[in-house]
Amino acid sequence: MEISKEEYLQNVLNSNKFSHIDNLIDKYKEKRDEVKEELKNNYQSNIYNPLNSGSFAKHTAINSKFDLDIVVSFKKAAFETLQEMFDDVFEFLNENYNDKADIRKQKVSIGIEFFPDKDGDIISLDIVPGRELNQDQYSEDKKINLYVNLLYGTLQKKTYIQTNIQAQIDHIKAKENERKVIRLLKIWKNSNQESYKSFLLELLTIKAFDKEDIKGNLWEKLKLVMQYIKNNITDEEFTLKDPGNSNNNVIETLETWERQFLFQKMNIIINSIKSNEDNLKIYFPTNSQFDNSNNSSNLKAYGLKDTKVNFSIPPDNQRFG
Repeated sequence: MEISKEEYLQNVLNSNKFSHIDNLIDKYKEKRDEVKEELKNNYQSNIYNPLNSGSFAKHTAINSKFDLDIVVSFKKAAFETLQEMFDDVFEFLNENYNDKADIRKQKVSIGIEFFPDKDGDIISLDIVPGRELNQDQYSEDKKINLYVNLLYGTLQKKTYIQTNIQAQIDHIKAKENERKVIRLLKIWKNSNQESYKSFLLELLTIKAFDKEDIKGNLWEKLKLVMQYIKNNITDEEFTLKDPGNSNNNVIETLETWERQFLFQKMNIIINSIKSNEDNLKIYFPTNSQFDNSNNSSNLKAYGLKDTKVNFSIPPDNQRFG
């Protein structure tokens, strides 16, 4: 039985739904709520109510790779410096969970990866400490400064970054078409071991919908977004503003060569699928664990169903973005 690219991509998204892993999600939420309560009990009046954030809050997460994020916003007077804030949260989490999980410092967050439970499940959380920008104003403006750990890369070569996580979440609300394309690009990123940040792909997708007439079925929308990325990513004048702070140009997190590689990758994907539609399965695979479709079915190709894949995937040790 032949299926269309549209039907296949819908199968890809369906296989990555969280409804397949309800029990695991409940474990994640339980751990997230536990850590939030520990943070509130420890810091009490020095913090605001922790915020659920990240791709799960934005409804762009995929079940093949995810974690849950918590933003902990401190009051301005809680710590003299952002580094003190970051280190204090790390020490608190390490003291409380080092016998239950691996705790690690990351660029702007602290990762917690709990040891496998009796079912072999590993729960991962990201804790993002921030300090309000304006004294006693976080409840109204949601603006915070994040500490940037220089050991794990920089954002605009600074040790801090101002942002608004709630604005980032609101930026993707009521954009179901964009969210579907973002999920597909994240599936490409994860299954093909790309290191581009999900936030970058998210903003590129939203900007493509804003700037171009993105319409048609799911494949046509995905293709138009990839074409937009290809046509603009190497333009030196191209900007990608952080909805949490318009002074943050997220495209600057990529070096020139990294932008060139992203151009090449989008070009390869588009041309490979054009030459043989079955190549779609390589770039955007289903989660085989939850794929109820007939995966052996060929896509409706233009007389090229039996053509062998005629491109190469870069080796894993080649670093992109």
